[in-house]
Amino acid sequence: MKTKSKSPGASATVLALTFAVGLTLGATQLRAQTPNLQTAVENTNAQTPQDQKIQQLQDKLEEIQKELMELKQANSTQPEAHQITTTKASAAPAAVAAAPEEAPEITDPSDPHSVPFAFADFTWLNGNPRTKDTPYATKYFTPEIRSDVSYTYDFRHPQDDTIVGSSEVFRANEVTLTDLGIGGDFHVNNVHARVLSQIGLYATATPRNDASPARGQWDLADAYRYISEANAGYHFNVQHGLNVDAGIFLSYVGLFSFYQFDNWAYQPSYVSSNTPWFFNGVRVQWYPTAKLKIEPWFINGWQSYGRFNNRPGLGGQILYRPTGKLEFIGNQYGFGEDALGVPSRTRLHTDDSIEYKYYDRPLSTISKAAFTVTGDAGCESGGGVSCHGNTKEGPKQSFLGFMFYNRLWFDRDRFGVTIGGGRINNPGRYLVLLPPINGATAASGTPYFTENPGDPFKAWDASFTADYMPSQYFTYRLEYNHRAANVPYFAGPGGVTPPGGNTGAPGSLVPGWSPDLRYSENRMTGAFLVKF
Repeated sequence: MKTKSKSPGASATVLALTFAVGLTLGATQLRAQTPNLQTAVENTNAQTPQDQKIQQLQDKLEEIQKELMELKQANSTQPEAHQITTTKASAAPAAVAAAPEEAPEITDPSDPHSVPFAFADFTWLNGNPRTKDTPYATKYFTPEIRSDVSYTYDFRHPQDDTIVGSSEVFRANEVTLTDLGIGGDFHVNNVHARVLSQIGLYATATPRNDASPARGQWDLADAYRYISEANAGYHFNVQHGLNVDAGIFLSYVGLFSFYQFDNWAYQPSYVSSNTPWFFNGVRVQWYPTAKLKIEPWFINGWQSYGRFNNRPGLGGQILYRPTGKLEFIGNQYGFGEDALGVPSRTRLHTDDSIEYKYYDRPLSTISKAAFTVTGDAGCESGGGVSCHGNTKEGPKQSFLGFMFYNRLWFDRDRFGVTIGGGRINNPGRYLVLLPPINGATAASGTPYFTENPGDPFKAWDASFTADYMPSQYFTYRLEYNHRAANVPYFAGPGGVTPPGGNTGAPGSLVPGWSPDLRYSENRMTGAFLVKF
């Protein structure tokens, strides 16, 4: 936990004042007992042992008074905004003092050695975990365990219990383990590494939304299936920090975190749910100031374990937090050829968000209030599609959407309520999550729900979320979602699985059968979310 340390000057001042008062009283008493002492000294011009004791006490009192003045002057020169926080609340003081990498964090943003974004508490942010410490962290390893278990009630009761069009919710009317992450962060001097497992439904759903393993050999989907994060790198002591990391790391596109524990809602809107959850490649995190991060990416592609065609993807993030209640974040992507088998088609995307905490009174009934606004825009060009409308190059293939969420915290942040939703328009459907009809994947496609150039898709959603957070490490969540589209997309009572189970090649036609797709859905989700 990051907590304010007690000022050593204040403690010394209190101790010294107490000691001085005692000495003063003692000296006064001794003087009262020797009323003729001064006369005796003057007459005899010699000091008795009692006289010497009084003189010593007076000298000591003057010395203490001088030290008090020096302490007072030293304290008055320290800036009020400067705070010292410890990196790990569980670390023993001796261990912290002995290890340079465990030194107290400097949080004053004007200090050239301060830790980035440590000048305020940002655990209120959507997409950011609210945990403040890791009690069992050690000098070289900070463990992390996450668990996401949920039950979703679909009001249409699909007979195969399959939910369509979500990257967070996959099965209806069942208790499901969405994700179990076990791992943590290793750190020795300037070398660091992070690994977290991906166990549960994410291990199936995340790879099936990536078509890149269909190109080439060595089954990439199985190779990375059980890994959500695995990267390592080196920290350079440049300005407020410079990290160079390589491996699999989480995407920031869409604002929401990959992990539901970190978010204000369980099911994010389409702008977040249909954009990448991970990147595989290299990133550089540069902190020129304590309030700014600039992070370029060199990656295999748009949420892909490998390259789709002949070019990698390029992108980056700019994150700016001018105060403890405001955040600006922008993510950009381009250059990549991310349509499987169409090497001449390139993709551009921009994702930009504002998060603002407009109320903060920790002891009031409503303890905090904040909102987020996110806007996304993108397009594809080449290979028979166009960014600029229906032209000779082909029909328009674009993405435009937004989402808005407002959250209130109650009773010292033990309860939370979030209302939000959003819309998208994605002609060409290149970012629409393919329904898993007859086992269809992003690589296989399906004739039951085509993703041809120009195919229309418009959708909107709204949600209400209630949280009970008895601990910083645990959340009970209950959420209602309504989602709708302009074409049949969501699972109806008949489901999306043939009567005898998946038949033939994934996503292929089954004679005499068709999936039951509807224009809307309503569902309730209850979840147990853990992070420690």
